[in-house]
Amino acid sequence: MTAIGAQAQQLLAHRRPQKSFFETLIRSLIILCVAIAVVLSSISICDGRWLFARGQLFGLWHFCTVSNDSVLKCVTDLSLAQVEGLSVGVIFIRSMVSFAVVVAIFGLELLMVSQVCDDANARRKWAMGSVLILVSFLLSATGVLSFSILVKDHLTFTGFTLTYWCEFIAAFLFFLNGISGLHINSLTHLRSRVGKI
Repeated sequence: MTAIGAQAQQLLAHRRPQKSFFETLIRSLIILCVAIAVVLSSISICDGRWLFARGQLFGLWHFCTVSNDSVLKCVTDLSLAQVEGLSVGVIFIRSMVSFAVVVAIFGLELLMVSQVCDDANARRKWAMGSVLILVSFLLSATGVLSFSILVKDHLTFTGFTLTYWCEFIAAFLFFLNGISGLHINSLTHLRSRVGKI
């Protein structure tokens, strides 16, 4: 055997096993769903109008009332809503959900980089990205739950606006994809360890 042939065999021996089509598809779907969750959460935060009840619209940025002639009058002074703790609590909620989007973007970046750069640290990058997505879930869910607690006296199931449900679904997607990302990473790690034995 020539020296070139020996080197080629060594390179083939150290090469990582190829991913199956199913694994690549699942990882791509996780990345796609996280991207959708980031977009939904961003829209929800930017609009910020989360609850309509008794002619009043409660939001992250504005408090609005509907007058007799169906004109929406909005103010940024949330203390006018006469809901105890709303003006201070909304600052906390805005911070939580905004930070959730930022953390999710970093997690999404790690997920994508782990798929594009198939190096020795790809599994670690994927795991770190999945953990960041779970942190986004915790932050987002904290914001959604805190808002619901703050306006509990005005809550009706049909009063929640579409942007509130966008944030709720985004939180659910963050959880689902974070857990799925960690699970598929552990399954493929077990498969590669069994393959080495």
